[in-house]
Parts: sequence; C-alpha cells; structure tokens
Amino acid sequence: MIGSTRRLAVYAYGQPCDMRKSYDALSGLVTQELGRDFLSGDVFLFVGRDRKRAKALFWDGTGLCLYAKRLEKGRFAPLWQPERDKQPLVLTVSELALFLEGSELVGRAPLSPAPYTLAPLFQPEAASAVTS
Repeated sequence: MIGSTRRLAVYAYGQPCDMRKSYDALSGLVTQELGRDFLSGDVFLFVGRDRKRAKALFWDGTGLCLYAKRLEKGRFAPLWQPERDKQPLVLTVSELALFLEGSELVGRAPLSPAPYTLAPLFQPEAASAVTS
C-alpha cells in the first residue's frame, strides 16, 4: 500500500498512457511532461487509453516502486485534461484510494474541501464603529 507519515501529493498524467511503459519510460514522462522530480516521494498516476489499467509510480526512499492495477469490471475515471491545460491534475491520498477502487467521481469535481483558513474572532475596528 502507498503510505507515508508525511503529506503526499498525487499527480495524474493528463493524457492516455501506454501501459507497456516501464519504470524508466514513466519517470521520463514525469520529468519531461509533468516537469516534476520523480525522486520527490510524490505519487504519479497513469491511466491507459481503455481505462482498464492504471499505474502509480512512487519513490519510497530506497527505490522506485511501480504499482499496477487492472479492473475486472468497470473503468477508471478519465483523469485527462484538455490539450490547452498542461497542468497535471492534483489529487489527495484519499482521492487516490477512491480512484484505485474504481470510483467514477475522481477528477470530475474536487472531492476534498479547500484548506481551512482562520479568521480573527474579534476585530477592534468593527467594535469601535458600533455606537450605542
């Protein structure tokens, strides 16, 4: 299982990928197409054209891991971006787990809420504007 004690980022390759590619070819896609370092410890996700197969490339600190999954029923969610949008789709680890289980919702809409920002409870400027 893909796991870590630190926060992981998951980047999905935005085009259908040839599932015959190996460690070296996929790490080349990460470097050249996604502009990322495959040794960063992040997870890089690739989906085949028929969406029956997916691969996840991951550096665990001691070596490069390649996880592959083939669905027997259904298809993986299409994580492909339009040609004009070269930015990879960024998923959370929870969204990765849903994707690997075959959920169709991943990639269509953000499944994780935006990070929470703290607002001050007391604003002195607002209190002085209130008159009795």
